[in-house]
Amino acid sequence: MADWLPIAAISECPPGKSLERVVGERIVALANVDGVWHAIDGLCPHQGGPLGTGKLCGAVLTCPWHGWQFDMPSGRHRLSATVIQPRFDVREAEGSVLIRVEGGSPVELPPASPTPSGGTTA
Repeated sequence: MADWLPIAAISECPPGKSLERVVGERIVALANVDGVWHAIDGLCPHQGGPLGTGKLCGAVLTCPWHGWQFDMPSGRHRLSATVIQPRFDVREAEGSVLIRVEGGSPVELPPASPTPSGGTTA
């Protein structure tokens, strides 16, 4: 059975910001996209850069090391549809942001599927 663990106070990550947290043995990039929480694997697949410390512009998080960009709702790389970061369930409760974990590790969501208009659905 999965549990929800706090990873940040809501006040630590205002809209338009991201941060990095360790959950179990995973590094997670948490982002507040206009009041909607998103979490993806926090290690950039390019060279392991810290995605959570990157710049969030709209729903796009840019790795601070080499500029790789990821769509936070889908986890997809902006230029390569085959590069997808694992996404995690996130919610808020009682002033905290929580991530769903099982056995100490975040529970991955299935990949978001592309919509006919080119967007994604979660």
